[in-house]
Amino acid sequence: MSLKTTLVLVVACILAESAASNDPGFSYNGFQSANMILDGAARIRRNGILELTNTSDSKTGGMGHAFFPNPINFKNTSNSSAFSFYTYFVFAMVPEFPTLAGGHGIVFVIAPTRGLPGAQSKGFLGLFNESNNGNATNHVFGVELDTDETNDFGDINDNHVGIDINSLRSKAAKPAGYQARNGSDLNISLTSGQPIQIWVEYNGLDKQFDVTLAPLSQGKPNASLLTLSYDLSPILKRKMYVGFSSSTGSRPTSHYILGWSFQINGIAQRLDLSRLPKLPRVGKKEASQLLTIGLPLICIISTSTAISGVVYYVRRKRKFAEVVEEWELAYGPHRFRYKDLYIATKGFKDKDLLGAGGFGKVYRGVLPTNNIEVAVKKVSHESRQGIREFVAEIVSIGRLRHRNLVPLLGYCRRKSELLLVYEFMSNGSLDRFLYNLKDYTLNWNERFRVIKGVASGLLYLHEEWEQVVIHRDVKASNVLLDSELNGRLGDFGLARLYDHGTAPQTTHVVGTLGYLAPELNRRGKATTGTDVYAFGAFMLEVACGRRPIEPAAPTEDVVLVDRVYSCWNRGEILEAVDPKLGADYVIEEAELVLKLGLLSSHSEPTARPSMRQVLLYLDCSAEPPKLPSLGITANGLASAGYDGPNDFISSYPSSADKACSRSSSIIADSVLSGGC
Repeated sequence: MSLKTTLVLVVACILAESAASNDPGFSYNGFQSANMILDGAARIRRNGILELTNTSDSKTGGMGHAFFPNPINFKNTSNSSAFSFYTYFVFAMVPEFPTLAGGHGIVFVIAPTRGLPGAQSKGFLGLFNESNNGNATNHVFGVELDTDETNDFGDINDNHVGIDINSLRSKAAKPAGYQARNGSDLNISLTSGQPIQIWVEYNGLDKQFDVTLAPLSQGKPNASLLTLSYDLSPILKRKMYVGFSSSTGSRPTSHYILGWSFQINGIAQRLDLSRLPKLPRVGKKEASQLLTIGLPLICIISTSTAISGVVYYVRRKRKFAEVVEEWELAYGPHRFRYKDLYIATKGFKDKDLLGAGGFGKVYRGVLPTNNIEVAVKKVSHESRQGIREFVAEIVSIGRLRHRNLVPLLGYCRRKSELLLVYEFMSNGSLDRFLYNLKDYTLNWNERFRVIKGVASGLLYLHEEWEQVVIHRDVKASNVLLDSELNGRLGDFGLARLYDHGTAPQTTHVVGTLGYLAPELNRRGKATTGTDVYAFGAFMLEVACGRRPIEPAAPTEDVVLVDRVYSCWNRGEILEAVDPKLGADYVIEEAELVLKLGLLSSHSEPTARPSMRQVLLYLDCSAEPPKLPSLGITANGLASAGYDGPNDFISSYPSSADKACSRSSSIIADSVLSGGC
């Protein structure tokens, strides 16, 4: 074969491959005729809009996927380098509660399969799960439009764009924004409920990404929002699928794709914005309900029934009456209607009672507006700081976002009663698993994961949020387990906030016996150190499978920290481990947890570690200090004593003298030193 013939064949092969690579160029101005592969909550609505999740969909876990049906050739067979590609689409995120950030976002994704098997919703965006997130074998590329700040993934905020490669820890991320026509940089809210344009470009020669955002009213800006130099060749396989993944969570959000175009080795076709489907009207369902309920009422009222109708109406209004003061209007969707919560819990019937304690009863409910499962806690408010300050703090705490915290969705105020609304956790409280389930015992791996999860949540509260949050009631019954037995710290009804760098104020002593730090009885100041003390008791409780105080136990074992200390002092600390575990636990981890529990239970606050140090020890990222070097003795450990197994609530003046005299009558049975 001549050289000329060879060259012709090579050129023909290159042209043929180029033509093949250009074949998957498609454009959808709406998806009426699109042959998309859908799963989960995803569906194509009647007007052609692609809906990935819907606020009212609770049966699919709030996760949806939509993929172009055919595989696309992404690599050059001659040198295995990734082709250039260009995609352009219009999306919208419409949260059910506009003043709350949405959850959790949309990802444009390139994956080796038409779907994402094993993916989890919520924080994982329907893309990965705990076991495969970060694996090099994923071969997944994505551009995330993330509206939930997840600390575990290093998210920069709750409104950002990121480039993800095999992991939800983005290679590059920027707060969502765009360059205006006058050259100024402007922010853009991903959950504004308005259509937003996005361009994603990859230059296969320069190995560079560019991601650009703009509102629908503006053309493509000259400057990209996000640029990253990265070679996709090792990541992409030759045949890949393109599509979208989305998930929603405790703040229900509808995620939509209005139009989409894609092209290999070229520029994607411009969408005809005038042909894009319209977003569903917000409030249409409520208006329909008003008509279907209101009109029959009008029809049935006649002269003969007018009086009885008015009486019924007045009684019903009184039953659901609630006062909304002017200052509360600023909190918007954080406040739930009492009527909705009454309907959700079927009148707060005992059959839907999840639990009860010294601070109120908790009921399971299903919100009538969106079918979301919630836990509603009824609290009698007696705080001296005033209802306004209490509600302000509750609303602020509602902005907390961490995978190991139970989301507080909002509140309702009616007379002297407060109702706190939380996301429902399907597996209930941790203490149920420790004490009440005879047919299931949490294994050591599950317990250790819960301990680390709660530690991570407390670190976020103490150091990583915009304010310092003191929980004030860390205990097993306030740790809830989700469907995957991950521990989530809940019940923020007693939490208090203060700014970083400032000192906490003296307050009433509240909490639960066995978890109360001794300095609370003297000074009445809840601090991060008092939370650490409670977490120490919690660690011992989980590892030993018994409560911090057991009045019915032998005298030497009444206080758990006493028993663990005694075992440690004899050189047999593992004797304290829950006997239900048998020998099925990791010795090094169990010993670490027990020693950290003792260290965190020190009567001197300065001797306790911070939650950052505790988490470093649990992650084996730092060597924990030796207990003898800290002077741990029986007198160095402390308990607030006990007066029965129920929750302890006291309220007394802040002066040390009055606090001591008051506590001496309440805390008469202190077993260890550390009282007034």
